[in-house]
Amino acid sequence: MAADDSSEFQIGAHVEVTSPVHSMRGSLFPAKIVAASADRAKFTVEYDRFKTKLYRKVTGKKSLRDEFHVALLRPPQPREEGYAFKRNDAVDAFMAGGWWEGVITEELGGARFEVFFRFVKQRVEFEADELRLHREWVRGAWVPPLREEERDVSNTKDEKTQMKEEIGEGTEVEVSNDEDGFQGSWFAASVVQVVGKDRFLIQYKSLKTDDGKEFLTEEIDAQHVRPCPPETVMVDCYNMNEEVDAYWNDGWWEGKICKVLLGGRYKVYFEGTDDKMVFDHSDLRPRQVWIDRTWVMASQALMQ
Repeated sequence: MAADDSSEFQIGAHVEVTSPVHSMRGSLFPAKIVAASADRAKFTVEYDRFKTKLYRKVTGKKSLRDEFHVALLRPPQPREEGYAFKRNDAVDAFMAGGWWEGVITEELGGARFEVFFRFVKQRVEFEADELRLHREWVRGAWVPPLREEERDVSNTKDEKTQMKEEIGEGTEVEVSNDEDGFQGSWFAASVVQVVGKDRFLIQYKSLKTDDGKEFLTEEIDAQHVRPCPPETVMVDCYNMNEEVDAYWNDGWWEGKICKVLLGGRYKVYFEGTDDKMVFDHSDLRPRQVWIDRTWVMASQALMQ
């Protein structure tokens, strides 16, 4: 996310730029500020290294320079040396001249990892030195916070043990699904069994088997499981562009208010499926995100 105060961006400062191109969402490109508008709402940047033929093909631009609103800029993320990457880590991978958001799906050995990019639904192999932990820049701070000390393999094992203690048999959870048509959805479930190091056997509370006789049970990776968010009551009206979850088709779907209607109704846009639907106030909840084992209100965290 972008910084809140454009005053920290000076001519000559190095930054990372979020691409506004829809097909390149989830990417950040290193650049340097070379000019600013009079009100400092927009900055002209020059890319540290040209973004290869991919950027030219997608945007149709040939210049090394572009002008962006300050909301699309952030400081460069510091590198953390010595971190032991593991499966299910949310990471940025350096590819095609920029950093692309993904998640580690396999540890291949020899400091190589398979990374899944959900926006383009592709898996690519990377060396450890081509990865960094994924962090957002929110109100002048990194989320999750930068670590004061680097973690090693033993620390990683402690975290997995801690996760087992937090989510065990009988724990009420929510489960996500990245399949086509289900992106951005969360379904209520309970843990039936902890399987291996980072997998759970869960039973859904609303989804049933094809014959409709029993609730569906399946084995899920830990990256798709989170605790149930604390209940929140939204007394006031939702605002335009506010991040929400909408209850539809037996689950909660991540969306954004794109139009406020009369009678306590709202039109919600779902980026995951590129759909728009109308909901009553009672069918919505403020969206919360599970970051570093802490619940954060998405609308507040992303507010500029």
